[in-house]
Amino acid sequence: IRRFEAKCAELYGQEKIRGFLHLYDGEEANAVGVMQALTPDDAIVATYREHGHALARGRPPTAVMAEMYGKATGCSHGHGGSMHLFDAAHRFYGGNAIVGGGLPLAVGLALADKLQGRARVTCCIFGDGAVAEGEFHESMNLAALWTLPVLFVCENNLYAMGTALERSESVTDLCRHAASYGIAAEAVDGMNVVDVEAATRRAAAAVRAGGGPRFLENRTYRFRAHSMFDAELYRDKAEVEAWKRRGPIVRFREWTLASGTLHPDDLDAIEAEVAAAIDAAVAFAEQSPWEPVESLLRDVYAPAAAAVAAEPAAPDAAMGRRRLSYRDAVREALREALRRDARVFLMGEDVGRYGGSYACSKGLLAEFGEERIRDTPLCESGFV
Repeated sequence: IRRFEAKCAELYGQEKIRGFLHLYDGEEANAVGVMQALTPDDAIVATYREHGHALARGRPPTAVMAEMYGKATGCSHGHGGSMHLFDAAHRFYGGNAIVGGGLPLAVGLALADKLQGRARVTCCIFGDGAVAEGEFHESMNLAALWTLPVLFVCENNLYAMGTALERSESVTDLCRHAASYGIAAEAVDGMNVVDVEAATRRAAAAVRAGGGPRFLENRTYRFRAHSMFDAELYRDKAEVEAWKRRGPIVRFREWTLASGTLHPDDLDAIEAEVAAAIDAAVAFAEQSPWEPVESLLRDVYAPAAAAVAAEPAAPDAAMGRRRLSYRDAVREALREALRRDARVFLMGEDVGRYGGSYACSKGLLAEFGEERIRDTPLCESGFV
């Protein structure tokens, strides 16, 4: 990861990679430790600083580098670039450019798994800046309320862009935020890959066993600026150098040599293998084609054929023709959809016990149960 990103920084300077570029130097223990503890069936929802997560998940450097270039062979077909690495086949759901934007997506993925009875974990990775966002609190609340299989991993690198944690949070112990929702939380040394893996295994096992969400605060540090546009005026060089002395690669290298797990020749061989893989990734990206102009709108707008709604099923002839109020017609349509497909569920403000503000869902809770008729917290700021 470190060597890959160093090459990306070099290529950015050559204008081979354009747009935004947020590097992960110093935080690699988090991506590596977390991914080692998850299974291929588990889902990953990451941040815009996600190159390390994608590589640690096993995405080939060729596909990741091609995406950095914006080439058609990239993992997002050149549509995403640095901040939007995506691979649904391997359950890697981004790459989300909006701070905190992945949190409600992770809750939705976990709800789908729970309703389908799948013993999978959705791991949502985000930074300390997201803790101040409304999505964080709404997602924590729903995950705890519905006992959803989400593992929340906060990579606390002490700065939300250029704002230090103590300047943006009245409570800087982020585990306390999760604990306030009844979610078991643990602080982890995010500069130690062994500690990160062990903590993630414990938390993921608890989630997978039906224990509801878990929260890890991985205390880490980024060695580079927030992005390639960042003048980095908000922290001292001495602070950065102090953190570098206890960097994750330095510590892991010292541990492997001291324990006899690896020898200097092994490390040299790893370096050579990594250098060759990165050279191959750059060559692949350089040789890959740009996406044809005629397919630029692919995945942006639905194809015309798909946009046409399917014909509704024929009404039950036994019911005959009836005159219904608008409210009764809506309720009947909801009931019919719920009966036809066990995957259908209804969620919203007061749709359950209250029966809907205008009684459109009255009686559905008794008929279909709380798993499929779900009351949600109020969200009236979201009304449009």
